[in-house]
Amino acid sequence: MQYEPMPAASDPVRKPKRTTRTVLIVIAAVLVVCCLGGVGGGFLVYRSYSTAAGPARDVATRYMQNIRLGDYQGAYELLCQRAQDTTTPEQFIRIQSAQPKIATYEISGTSVVSRAGEVSADVTFSVEQQVGAKGELTIHLLKEDGEWRVCP
Repeated sequence: MQYEPMPAASDPVRKPKRTTRTVLIVIAAVLVVCCLGGVGGGFLVYRSYSTAAGPARDVATRYMQNIRLGDYQGAYELLCQRAQDTTTPEQFIRIQSAQPKIATYEISGTSVVSRAGEVSADVTFSVEQQVGAKGELTIHLLKEDGEWRVCP
């Protein structure tokens, strides 16, 4: 067995290349910036959606509450102008009175759309009627003069 001496301090020592480490640091920095941008952008989109969808959900919920409680006049007042122009309060009350009564409801979805200057929303409810039947009901809303109105 032959012994090889350690290189002396004066011998040139090969330094490892740092290219791989530099590339990995740059990639990590780019990923961090992208992730932060994605999270920030997602938050802004969520906030703008909540701002648009919240009032539509509120009006749809008030409408459903009025229908469930039998306050058909209150529900009629939440209708859009087109619906009020084609249906009198008496007709609306007669139609709603003939429907099965709602026992419970819960919002299961909301979508808000803006097309050609018209803003509309669909709020979907999971509904259970007093007779035990269950199903989904979608309330269509339009934004008229800055206010959300139910517009079937």
